[in-house]
Amino acid sequence: MTTITSFVFNPFYENTYIIADENNDCWVVDPGCYSEGEQMKLINYITEKQLRPVLLLNTHCHLDHIFGNSLIAKTYNLSPYWHENETQIAKNAKIGAMMFGVKAPEYVEPGGFLKEGEVLTIGSSTFKILFTPGHSPGSVSFYNEKEKYVIVGDVLFRESIGRTDLPGGNFDVLIKSIKKEILTLPEDTVVYNGHGEPTTIGHEKKYNPFLR
Repeated sequence: MTTITSFVFNPFYENTYIIADENNDCWVVDPGCYSEGEQMKLINYITEKQLRPVLLLNTHCHLDHIFGNSLIAKTYNLSPYWHENETQIAKNAKIGAMMFGVKAPEYVEPGGFLKEGEVLTIGSSTFKILFTPGHSPGSVSFYNEKEKYVIVGDVLFRESIGRTDLPGGNFDVLIKSIKKEILTLPEDTVVYNGHGEPTTIGHEKKYNPFLR
């Protein structure tokens, strides 16, 4: 079994997740820590809980989800993993930083690429990689079927969806991804997203105005 802990970081109020197993190994998903205070908050949590980061994952590579990649990479000797379609997005983060008036995240070379259908394991728990582009060209989601939750990045929010007006975004592709890969999950599946409160598949089927 895993435990999942979230932190809200950076000027974009992004959700960073720590997924830990029963042996205290953990994954860092979308580290968005921006200020020195936010960086210390994340590192201190990992230290206080005696966790051992073993994998650094990005659902996608918009700047608010990769601010902390360099911190995690340097502190724990980990390279990030993302879908290969996100590489150019990561390299172009400095353009977005200029547009939004924030400091650019340091680009960190990936250790490899995540592939659709691949299964990742931590302890006794497994996560299937779902390919969910549309918000960005290589967005992926991490689905834990046994424990009934999915981490979707900015694909789906509570009663909303990810924006598609950024480079590489496509509204029709996003809706197709959500309906094919996310809404087909059991209705009691908890959805942990990149911004805002968690939701469930059942709630979104009933109340999300973009999906009716």
